[in-house]
Amino acid sequence: MMHSLANFAGFQIAWWACVLGAAHGTPWLGVVACVAFVALQWLASSRRRADAWLVVCAALMGVTFDGLLAQLGWIDYRGSIGALAAPAWIVALWAAFAMTINHSLAWLRPWMAIVLGAVGGPMAYLAAERVGAVELSASVQPTAALAIGWAIATCALTLVAQRGRGGGVSRPIALDGSR
Repeated sequence: MMHSLANFAGFQIAWWACVLGAAHGTPWLGVVACVAFVALQWLASSRRRADAWLVVCAALMGVTFDGLLAQLGWIDYRGSIGALAAPAWIVALWAAFAMTINHSLAWLRPWMAIVLGAVGGPMAYLAAERVGAVELSASVQPTAALAIGWAIATCALTLVAQRGRGGGVSRPIALDGSR
């Protein structure tokens, strides 16, 4: 229980460091906070291999998803470097989020993850917009894309985590009855 609370609190600190750092011209602050959070959680984890895989998957999702939103002009990220499709701080935030999946969010089931992603994803970006870290275009498309994208991503990460824990997707049974 204490580890879950520390995991949740650590992610919140990393999120605020990213958002406030980006909003105030110091996006590296969020990257450092996320790297520290991921490293500390990974060292304390009993599922290091599964957590590492989740971090890689989430970082790739972040580069792809947030990069696409930026390329479409639906979101303008503060603290971006021109060569990157998605800023480092947002990709680091995806990696930090991944470290909650096997810990403070280990209770999530795929259908719950869809709901959490569809509601929580857009809410996080809208909160980041209020602080000045991002700017959403004035249409419904960015919010809809965030809801759909985060519903899919959170569900996918939950399924990856379940598989890593030995649950979720089972392997087929061979003719001799073994797996």
